[in-house]
Amino acid sequence: MADMALNMNSKGIRSDGSSYRVLIVDDSSTMRKILISMLKSELYEICGEAGDGEQAYEMYKELKPDVVTLDINMPKVTGVEVLKKIISFDPSAKIVMLTSEGQKQTVFEAIKIGAKNYVVKPPEKDDLLKKVEEVLKA
Repeated sequence: MADMALNMNSKGIRSDGSSYRVLIVDDSSTMRKILISMLKSELYEICGEAGDGEQAYEMYKELKPDVVTLDINMPKVTGVEVLKKIISFDPSAKIVMLTSEGQKQTVFEAIKIGAKNYVVKPPEKDDLLKKVEEVLKA
């Protein structure tokens, strides 16, 4: 019974006891591992991870995650281009952009397009968890 109460207090658990599903998109495998570790600590289910924008878009359509963490700087297709494709496919998509410090203009563009929030890399665990939770509850 204590385990169930503990799980219900985790940010990654819905009121029905199921986990929110997250798609992690970053070209750095190290950054993906960091994000996965942070999110799994609150019992989010990592339903997929993509290393580039083309893969991310295809995975989004297939997996239909509850939320996406999306890196702005990626090879092949940028995070902003992927964001546009996902939003045109699913206008209600919940996306948190990941950005480096000097990209404020790009972040503002992403928010205008439909991103729900952003986190500066390297992310602080509490900041990432708080923003993902806010996006899911919005």
